[in-house]
Amino acid sequence: MTFRATVLTLYPEMFPGHLGASLSGKALERGQWSIEPVQIRDFAEDKHRTVDDTPAGGGAGMVLKPDVLARAIDHVSEGDDRPRLLMSPRGRPLTQERVRELAAGPGVVIVCGRFEGVDQRVIDARGLEEVSIGDYILSGGEPAALTLLDAVVRILPGVMGNELSGVHESFEGGLLEHPHYTRPQIFEGREIPPVLTSGNHGAIAKWREAEARRLTAERRPDLLDQPVKK
Repeated sequence: MTFRATVLTLYPEMFPGHLGASLSGKALERGQWSIEPVQIRDFAEDKHRTVDDTPAGGGAGMVLKPDVLARAIDHVSEGDDRPRLLMSPRGRPLTQERVRELAAGPGVVIVCGRFEGVDQRVIDARGLEEVSIGDYILSGGEPAALTLLDAVVRILPGVMGNELSGVHESFEGGLLEHPHYTRPQIFEGREIPPVLTSGNHGAIAKWREAEARRLTAERRPDLLDQPVKK
């Protein structure tokens, strides 16, 4: 099954972006996933191809019109069971668990917001799931959509050369990832921790677990309050 991503955007030229390079780009060439950017403006019906209007109740900025966006969504996903996502700073934070759920499905339809936001009525009427990649504001949903797709595509079956690479990573076990080292043995007076060159795999596993917990406690203590994933 090919993972299909359809992206509704005012800037289709931004896709596939960096996803056309490296492992994701090779997987794209092999047909392991596909991406279709769709111009929202094509679904405006006036001669100026208007996609936005002033916010009801006043205020700064403009709001994406619900009728135009609804037509675009219906065109690409009517009778389609792919999740409909809206990249939004007020959405639920994207997690590795949600990434894995999306990767296990047939694909996604992603709406990239612009301006001040999207008319709430189309969010409700088309069942858009609002997703955030962090507590900050971007100029539009496109970079966020690329980030989400990057996280999903890399764990699709066959994309990574070493499937274990997607297992032993930050957040997969509920902890941040342990530190990594490689040759040379000594770099600017700093040595690789001796346990990693001891050949004792049990001791190495314990060291990595302890380091992961130490880093998580220092940098993301909130993760320690959540159940450890096995």
